[in-house]
Amino acid sequence: MKEDLFQIRIANTSDAEALLEIYRPYVEKTAITFEYEVPSLTEFKGRIDKTLDKYPYLVAEQNGHILGYAYASRFIPRAACDWAVETSIYVENTKKKMGVGKTLYFELERLLKRQGILNLNACIAYPEVEDEYLTKNSVEFHKHLGYQWVGQFHNCGYKFGRWYHLVWMEKHLGSHLEAPAPPKNFQNVELGT
Repeated sequence: MKEDLFQIRIANTSDAEALLEIYRPYVEKTAITFEYEVPSLTEFKGRIDKTLDKYPYLVAEQNGHILGYAYASRFIPRAACDWAVETSIYVENTKKKMGVGKTLYFELERLLKRQGILNLNACIAYPEVEDEYLTKNSVEFHKHLGYQWVGQFHNCGYKFGRWYHLVWMEKHLGSHLEAPAPPKNFQNVELGT
């Protein structure tokens, strides 16, 4: 699959069922997410709506089929951290290593930069030793896209009878000025290229 064979667009709640089906195996078969239960469709729609109130929520689509999605969420709910977000990405299992994730993240970064966001933070589940539930691929993916390792929390997630670490990685989108303009709400951002 070439990157030009799929498009990136803004998600909406009518995508929730397809997105939930991409997310389901991450919950049920991996420790990539620390959720134990797959959210209901109603809850998932609410998550999309809540994100789109302030941040981008994107899908990669090919011929009407959603291949993956990425979004930003509030990093810390304090005004001083308004210039920072947490990024998340999920790609359909059979569509990994085809440029979908990279393209989603690049478009997410472009939109966040237009909002005035400066710091991208990724919270990533990380194994002491790779196993059938979790590898170190997500850290490598983020490193490849310019994220830097910031820190690690040890044995803070328990899933499938095993303890997993969490690591934080970050990427800066711009300069940290002495008096930065407040970030824009995503609804007020010009989406063009």
